[in-house]
Amino acid sequence: MRHASYALPVLLLVALTSGAAPAPRFPSAAVWHQDISTAATHPDSTDMIATLAKVGGWGNSNRMQIDFSLHVRQLAPGESAPRHPVIAHRIYGDYYLPDCEPLGSTMPVPVDAAFEGNTGLACDNAAADCHLIVVEGQILYELYAGNLQDGVLDAMCLAVWDLATVYPQQGRGEHCTSADAAGFPVAPLLPNADGVAAAVAQPDGDLGHAIRFILPNNRMASDAPLGGVGGRLYVRPASHAGGPSGPVGSVPYGARLRLRADFDMSGYNDAARVILRTMQRYGIVLADGGNIALTFESDRHTGTTWAALGITSHVFWSGSDGNHSPVRVTDFSVIDTGPRIAETYDCVRTPIVPEQGLFRDGFEG
Repeated sequence: MRHASYALPVLLLVALTSGAAPAPRFPSAAVWHQDISTAATHPDSTDMIATLAKVGGWGNSNRMQIDFSLHVRQLAPGESAPRHPVIAHRIYGDYYLPDCEPLGSTMPVPVDAAFEGNTGLACDNAAADCHLIVVEGQILYELYAGNLQDGVLDAMCLAVWDLATVYPQQGRGEHCTSADAAGFPVAPLLPNADGVAAAVAQPDGDLGHAIRFILPNNRMASDAPLGGVGGRLYVRPASHAGGPSGPVGSVPYGARLRLRADFDMSGYNDAARVILRTMQRYGIVLADGGNIALTFESDRHTGTTWAALGITSHVFWSGSDGNHSPVRVTDFSVIDTGPRIAETYDCVRTPIVPEQGLFRDGFEG
């Protein structure tokens, strides 16, 4: 059911007056903000999409489902929060080094922050990925497989990103993971309810950035002769691959897909059209392995809610309401972002500029 036309300006007013911080984003020159609406498709795009469709397409019975469980807590200017040190995972006894920040690094954790899928600062690692995402000024902290106990964060990874930086093509480092298996930042690739509401108010609006998506590992390309560990591989903008184990002809880790320009948006409400236009102009990037295709930021810390926008977990599903075309893998093409890279898992971190601490705009690596 579409929203009444009067509702969206009200939603925008709520978003602008709620005090919610803008969603964390990188500078406009970052790869995530690259308009790929006219970018060249990969020469094997048709075959890759056909292979992916043949092995099952999206996860969860080939439905483009949305997960709203990731919370992003941004500290207001001048706001402080307790800082907690990071140790290796208490259960698994593991931590990804040198990919992630050194053990003992600290992360600010406001008392009202929450782990993925939870309402507080505890998480069942056996049942969830347990991300914790906090933004302090221009610094983005993303914790993976974490928990907070006795004032200490145990985790598999803490990845820190400088939101004022345009990173080189290998991101935080070649063959280096992050809180996302592809080595991506997570929060800057999540649609945010306030951002969607603001885009709805703009003629022909979109979100201005790529959106992360997920596939089951056995549907992502692997290629033993390429030389990677277990045949694993990735393409840009990824810097790492998790455990892809699908046919060689399928879509690889890190792939950037573009929704076809003539996709039928009739029957979709204005908020859904913003997201679909974003997929046409900035694409979706393959970030991790799993069954739920899309991940959006929860509305725990936003002024606008997804319910008010009419965006549900099944809005893009086949047959979800019978009034619109479902979003299928065959509605996408694969953008040519460069050759496949064999995954060695030999992480080489992006060097640090001593006088600045991190790369700044304009660095070419």
